[in-house]
Amino acid sequence: MKRIVLLFALVLMACTRSRSTNDNRPMVDPIPEVDVVRVVSQKLEATERLPAELAPWEQVAIYPKVQGFVEAIPVDRGSIVRRGQLLVRLSAPELGAQTAQARATLSGDKATYERLRVASRTPGAVSTNELELAQALFKADQAKANSLETLASYLVGVAPFDGIITERNVHPGALVGPPSEPLQSAVPMLRIEQVSHLRLIVPVPEADASAVAEGTKVEFQVSAWPGRYFTGTISRVSHWVDAKTRTMAVEADVFQATPVLDPGMFAEVMWPLRGEAPSLFVPASAVVESAEATFVERVRQGKVERVSVRRGSTMSDLVEVFGSLNAGDPVVVRGSEELANGTRVIPHSPKS
Repeated sequence: MKRIVLLFALVLMACTRSRSTNDNRPMVDPIPEVDVVRVVSQKLEATERLPAELAPWEQVAIYPKVQGFVEAIPVDRGSIVRRGQLLVRLSAPELGAQTAQARATLSGDKATYERLRVASRTPGAVSTNELELAQALFKADQAKANSLETLASYLVGVAPFDGIITERNVHPGALVGPPSEPLQSAVPMLRIEQVSHLRLIVPVPEADASAVAEGTKVEFQVSAWPGRYFTGTISRVSHWVDAKTRTMAVEADVFQATPVLDPGMFAEVMWPLRGEAPSLFVPASAVVESAEATFVERVRQGKVERVSVRRGSTMSDLVEVFGSLNAGDPVVVRGSEELANGTRVIPHSPKS
């Protein structure tokens, strides 16, 4: 019996010593395993959806040049007009009286000048100074009469081009005159816009500006016609980048036989992107954007190395990056701020 008790005490002592030894061992965190993918180099070929705006090819606000009453205005908002068509006719009785008086004065002074000119052929009959004064008065009257006749021509307003009336603010009988405030804040009598030919204005990001090519056809959509695609042709490139938005304005011509699209509509353009030289691409999930920097996590010799990058265009599920990377570098597929520089990892290729 004593032998059994002694044997049990020895076993209990050995178990206690073993447990004490295990408890004193330091805990080792497991090395994290990450999926990595290679950086690829290829030419950019993608389509980016960019916001744009439709504007009329030509637009004119019509203001009165002289003061008068609106006698006739045969057009209204929405009227389709042709070049040279009457838009508004004014009546100015005072201007008519001034013009008639100027013509009468011109006629009298012209007759006086002609008589003096004939008389000057007789030596000593008319002094040279008197003839020159009569000629100067005749020319001044002629200039005044021409000026009044020009003002009278402004009483009739015609369409400068084919278009549609988009704004009308006066009615027959209204007294109108030249605007006293700047034209930017003045209210016009009429506004005419050409809608058969529109400008599609696209603000292209600076990174994509080099891929712009005149003559390229682009498709776009508007919310007024969901599911329908329209086409425009790139015709004008500003070659100037706005410092505030870092975009460059590009214009495409849009022609339409019937007014389906209207100026002022917002559009979404399927903008083609073409790279002249190969670029580096990584999965979009590999790019980490924090408050301090934008980076990807490259794995070298089993350790994480953060590499600062700048995002470019998107192509399918890949994103273009610019930074100290090389084609073939392994980067973490799902980047995270939790992996600090120098963290040991076990890289794996993702399962397909």
